[in-house]
Amino acid sequence: MVLLVVDTQKLITNSDLYNYNAFESTVKTLIATARENGVEVIYVRHDDGGGSELTKGTPGFEIYEVFCPQPDEKIFDKTENSSFKDTGLLEYLKEKDVRTVVVVGLQTDYCIDATIKCGFEHGFKILVPENANSTFDNGFMTGEQSYKYYNEFMWKGRYAECISVGETIKRMKG
Repeated sequence: MVLLVVDTQKLITNSDLYNYNAFESTVKTLIATARENGVEVIYVRHDDGGGSELTKGTPGFEIYEVFCPQPDEKIFDKTENSSFKDTGLLEYLKEKDVRTVVVVGLQTDYCIDATIKCGFEHGFKILVPENANSTFDNGFMTGEQSYKYYNEFMWKGRYAECISVGETIKRMKG
């Protein structure tokens, strides 16, 4: 099992996210629990490319301070929504014989959705803890509607196990 922390970067990790306080608290708790129980924490950062505020070399690109990686924790950078596309993450997880991936981070309707579905297609058991992903309002749905649509309808029973934080912690503890 690994904890995959996706796109929790300074530019987009802020109080405009749906249910921000619960999201921040949950992710912080899961990172601490993983570290305490020998579950590897892996980070993914999104790079929108030159000219963007979300690109390597800009302050917004770096991991949000509350979730900062330890010096020995891996960080994979991506340019697509899926954490698995051309990042080396897939090869790394297969080499380590990882079977279960706990997915947390941003944004529910973009990179979290793509990462969950692609991880599922690559044969991983995907766990999605409650309140551990979030997003912003968009032109079609509020952040809350997006969160509920994906967590309670789209992923659950199809691509992932959507479970409580308590159940996630229990599984991390083995």
